[in-house]
Amino acid sequence: MWTKLVPATALLAAVTLTGTAHATPAEPPTSPVGGDRLGHHGLVAPDGVKEPPKTKATAYVIADADTGEVLAAKNPHVRYLPASTLKILTAVTLIPLLDKDRTVRPSDNAVNQEGSAVGLTTKPIYKVDDLFKALLMSSGNDAAMALAEANGGLAKTLRDMNAEAHQLQANDTVAKTPSGLDQPGQSSSAYDLTLIARAGLANPAFRRYVSTKVAKFPAPKNYYEISNHNKLLWRYPGMIGVKNGWTSKALGSFVGAATRNGHTIIVAIMRHDGYFWEEVAGLLDWGFAERGKVTPVGRLVDPLPAAVPVREQQAAPAPAASASARPSSLLGTAAAAQTDSSRRTGLLVVGGALLFGLAWLGFGLYRRRSRL
Repeated sequence: MWTKLVPATALLAAVTLTGTAHATPAEPPTSPVGGDRLGHHGLVAPDGVKEPPKTKATAYVIADADTGEVLAAKNPHVRYLPASTLKILTAVTLIPLLDKDRTVRPSDNAVNQEGSAVGLTTKPIYKVDDLFKALLMSSGNDAAMALAEANGGLAKTLRDMNAEAHQLQANDTVAKTPSGLDQPGQSSSAYDLTLIARAGLANPAFRRYVSTKVAKFPAPKNYYEISNHNKLLWRYPGMIGVKNGWTSKALGSFVGAATRNGHTIIVAIMRHDGYFWEEVAGLLDWGFAERGKVTPVGRLVDPLPAAVPVREQQAAPAPAASASARPSSLLGTAAAAQTDSSRRTGLLVVGGALLFGLAWLGFGLYRRRSRL
């Protein structure tokens, strides 16, 4: 049983991502990512089973991480402000790009980021590995900016993050910050956060960061201890972790994954206005109880094929018939031959013109003598 579904196209009201409202794409796709049923507004649940437990979250997704099946959802593709759950995308994007043993010196801008922080200084005492712990355990906005700087700057990092979202087919997601701090136009959805988290869980380094409960963090003269903000790591059996977030506009959001009897369930919630940990635990329990029994309402799609890097495209040999495929020495020989040919043609033209002039002069003298 499920409540009446309203097509997402009916939601195209004049709303914005201001915290109290949500925004949908101006022209939603005809076939929603993950399946047609996921394009509806409201609860989307399978027939013949008890509905998932009630939650104050405006949107959620319950999915089987192993098969990619979406078991139930609510407003799965509606866009909301993601708050710090966007840091999942930051990590998924940057972990493969940065050497974890590289030393980073944060800038004044990174150190002074507003919101949650791990307490960075501008001293070169941090490894990239430390910054990822700060990002995913303590939700450090300062760590997010320091990682962006280590990746070549904020602009490049945002390009990389949005390109990663596109490749994962997380089309509801637009990154405007690496930390998730609210910015106009920034968005994600419960479906996308589940999709991104699943991609992260496939990376051993990501799993290590999100599952660490307590870690030592560098300080100018010593270390201090940081702890994971995910309360279910201490409360829910089999909890792997992932990430929570909150701002006054986005409200509460969370993505969590747990393993039981060799199977992993992911739950993502968005726009919860209260204490959500017990509700998430209930959604996880429902997922474990119903996985493999119900007809899925959709699925988590696979990433798009990776694009071939430009440098590889340039290195690839072109067909032999193409002039651009010839070695430079052959191109130089051909160019020289063409120049010599042009010179010979020019000499022939000039010689022909001289011969014609002499012939015409001789003809004129002959006519003059004839008249005389």
